Amino acid sequence: MNQITIEAGRAERHYWKDLWRYRELFYFLAWRDILVRYKQTVIGIAWALIRPLLTMVVFTVVFGKLAKLPSDVGAPYPIMVFAAMLPWQFFATAFSEAGNSLIGNAQMISKVYFPRLVIPTSAVIVSLVDFLISFAILLVLMAWYHFVPDIRILMLPLFVLVAFVASLGAGLWIAALNVKYRDFRYIIPFVVQMGLYISPVGFSSSIVPEQWRLLYSLNPMVGVIDGFRWAIIGGEYQIYWSGFALSMIVVSVLLVGGIYYFRKTEKTFADVI
Repeated sequence: MNQITIEAGRAERHYWKDLWRYRELFYFLAWRDILVRYKQTVIGIAWALIRPLLTMVVFTVVFGKLAKLPSDVGAPYPIMVFAAMLPWQFFATAFSEAGNSLIGNAQMISKVYFPRLVIPTSAVIVSLVDFLISFAILLVLMAWYHFVPDIRILMLPLFVLVAFVASLGAGLWIAALNVKYRDFRYIIPFVVQMGLYISPVGFSSSIVPEQWRLLYSLNPMVGVIDGFRWAIIGGEYQIYWSGFALSMIVVSVLLVGGIYYFRKTEKTFADVI
């Protein structure tokens, strides 16, 4: 009987074949993380609804009522905010969970070989589940405000994919860096907190002065959020296409660079962790 030996550092084509062979591990790790996250909570999976809902309320009061920032064309302010809160919450959760995923699975990594890419990717998949649950709030808001999206809503899955790519790319970078430099565990919450305020979540990106909008779009979440609002709000809402294209380039570079750096450092994880 022939035996197959799997070793770290094999040729690239073998690595991606191994990734497919271990596809059930994605399901196992994702399902385990979902159970652990909600098993001992008082209200369980409702936390996936409460967090973005409370953030949306705070942003609506602060930016919409107190600062009186304008809403996007044709949409109530809470819907405008929540259309941005969905991808941002997805990104922030995925970034945090993926960043700490390798450290959290240190025993598994040090004892047995499998494509390490499975671990941070499964963390992003768990965050996608939270995203789908939170989407229910958007449907309730639309019903409350009698807001009916137009045909653009059919493009929303495409922007969900873009949000997934951005989250995975950033997650791979921070996961690999966190193994080698443990200081990054302090940087993760700082990046998430700062990113919430420099991304157009509580306000429309259209309020950014024209001469700064292209530079502002270097933040990859600007394009993702604008894409979500374009699909959900529809009507007269328009995307700043130059900035959107720049954000998509940054997202692509983030993913390709993240995969490259992760693969480059992966063979040392078992020794360093």
